[in-house]
Amino acid sequence: MSPYDKKPKRLLTELTVDLTAEVQKASYCAGFELTAWRCTPLADHLIDWIADYALSEDELNIDHTNMFVRLREAAARVYRSENYKKRGEVGEIILHGICRDFFDTIPFAPRVFYLSSSNDVVKGFDLVHVRYLNGAFELWLGEAKFYEDGAAAIKAAITSVEAHIDAGFLNNEKLLLGPQVSKSLPKYQEIRDLLSLQTSLDKLFETAVFPICIACDSITTDSAGAINEAYVSAIEQELQALLDILLESDLQQKIRVMLIYVPLGSKKSLASAFDARLKGIGG
Repeated sequence: MSPYDKKPKRLLTELTVDLTAEVQKASYCAGFELTAWRCTPLADHLIDWIADYALSEDELNIDHTNMFVRLREAAARVYRSENYKKRGEVGEIILHGICRDFFDTIPFAPRVFYLSSSNDVVKGFDLVHVRYLNGAFELWLGEAKFYEDGAAAIKAAITSVEAHIDAGFLNNEKLLLGPQVSKSLPKYQEIRDLLSLQTSLDKLFETAVFPICIACDSITTDSAGAINEAYVSAIEQELQALLDILLESDLQQKIRVMLIYVPLGSKKSLASAFDARLKGIGG
């Protein structure tokens, strides 16, 4: 059994999902408790995911003799990331958890694990997963933004993805990612071949899905007290507003994009709650 067969218990509620449109889209919410947005449970849930997010497959062989050591190692890697100083890691962990939980993806290059030759965290895709579907596989190369303002977040994400699909960047990313593919993964050799410099980027684009996760403050979530039909409808409108900005960029004409929206009651509160828990682990 692979360590990736085990996942934390689901916390997020899937509000909407459409995988048939030109741009696939979905939205997820932490929900409410006693009419308040569940900030604390969501922060706890992010901690549930940090080992899966930050450790390699071999390191995820955890038992009662090393669980705290492994958790501290995961926390330390999140701390060391430059992105953590901007609280960007929260968005990355949210995206990681959603892809793993709802789409059964498997990471083959943990975001804060693989390093460049200069020993810095690679400033590449925020998520590098593989998804197996109907005997084939897809590479999931993701971008996450954790902002207060949703419009600013989607615009920043578009800029990042456009830079990432540049031929020079992708060929360099192939050199970094290829060696990270575990031999235990199904279709290991096919994935390695796809990441070979000898393989056209056209093949990569045919096989890849680019999920863009926007986790940001939501007026609807801040003022709501329960998930109901009215709430889901209002979140759908917020998701559509983000999608409209994305469609204006024509990014979907170049690559397969999935827009994932996670409305927050308070980005600042979630960042603070997560930071407190991470510091508690790191000692």
